[in-house]
Amino acid sequence: MTSLRAGAATDTGQVRANNQDAILVAEPVFAVADGMGGHAAGEIASQVAVESLQADDVSSVEALVQAVRAANRAVWTRADGEPELRGMGTTMCVVALVGGPADGDGQREASAGDDEERIVVANVGDSRVYQFHDGDIIQITDDHSLVEDLVREGRLSPEEARTHPQRNILTRVLGNEPDVEVDTWEIIPQRGDRYLLCSDGLFNEVDDDRIASVLRRLASPEDAAHELVALANQHGGRDNVSVVVVDVVQGDDRATTAPAAGATAPPTVASAGPSTANMPAASSPGEAETGAGPASGTGDRAAAPAPTTPALATPSPATGASRPRKLTWRSLLFVCSVLVVLGGAAAAVAWFARSTYHVGVDDEQVVIYRGRPGGLLWFQPTLAERTGLTLAEMPPARRDAVSAGKEEPSLAQARDYVAALEEQAAAERRRTTTTTTSTTTSTTSAPLLGTGRP
Repeated sequence: MTSLRAGAATDTGQVRANNQDAILVAEPVFAVADGMGGHAAGEIASQVAVESLQADDVSSVEALVQAVRAANRAVWTRADGEPELRGMGTTMCVVALVGGPADGDGQREASAGDDEERIVVANVGDSRVYQFHDGDIIQITDDHSLVEDLVREGRLSPEEARTHPQRNILTRVLGNEPDVEVDTWEIIPQRGDRYLLCSDGLFNEVDDDRIASVLRRLASPEDAAHELVALANQHGGRDNVSVVVVDVVQGDDRATTAPAAGATAPPTVASAGPSTANMPAASSPGEAETGAGPASGTGDRAAAPAPTTPALATPSPATGASRPRKLTWRSLLFVCSVLVVLGGAAAAVAWFARSTYHVGVDDEQVVIYRGRPGGLLWFQPTLAERTGLTLAEMPPARRDAVSAGKEEPSLAQARDYVAALEEQAAAERRRTTTTTTSTTTSTTSAPLLGTGRP
């Protein structure tokens, strides 16, 4: 039976006056919610969402999706009933362990006929879930934001998206409409895997490689959470920041499927505010928070208008799309090393194949080729020079060798060999001419001798 161990930290950051994040750590479900809205509305939205999630059933993928949708309705209903809270919303990302035998509270009861344990990730908004597996960090969720849509369409680069003036506009949040589409993934748990849930106050300040370094170095999930919060503050802390680190500490050691394999669309996380129970605060100054109120030049976020007909979540393993692993510096170093070795090998073959010449025949004419007779791998000999000598003019004893390709170490030596062939051919022609002349003279002299006889 799989068990999980978690640590968490949340902080206001260096700029914000209040913390609109909320976190939930209540095995087997963990969540981060990042609220937005004027005045205190953002922290109310995130708190309402995590309280609703905590009170709901999350024992299966379908139940978790319905629980997130119920959290959406709770935020929507609260805002609808209190005019001063109109327009509030929150992101939410969730990691939950489902399936397998139920615990004492019945919180992990498998659905009928399904007793396989799975890690389920759910997402709405731009809070993120990462998987840390075999030393590499993989972003599982997709951000539901305007700039990320543009990145996916190829209209913006990831670097441009980080500084885009509309980067805080979200296309999907809890509380914007009565219903919401929820993205989910299912992953087979594997001992040693680590899951990171965070609000954008972390990844807007700290890059993935630095995050991975902390997860790689610190074994305690609580220490890792506090260290990541501290790093976000050291890099500016321009937003609230919330982090939950969840470790798979007991499992069956089966290979983990790709993060998106066998899952629905990418999930998101909900962050918890300062009122979240039993979560230690960061030891360093506060973290950055991204969500509060309508979009403005201060970095606050706003939800884009929702679709007129909200789509309902329909989790299905067949609809998940695999997300490629991110290229880490270690992977990049390995790839570069392999390319250097392959390039060196190709250069050595090219040098060996092209470092010699040979005398051969092209259309009955003796020529000089650069390269080895017959070629080597994909390096074929190329014509270097043509000579005035034909195969028929060559000494018979040399024809077979030249036809097969007479190899010489340099162009000069190949020319010397051809010059020797031309001298032999000239000598052969002279001998042939002399012999022919002598034969002709002898034949002509015989009748003349006969005419002097009586």
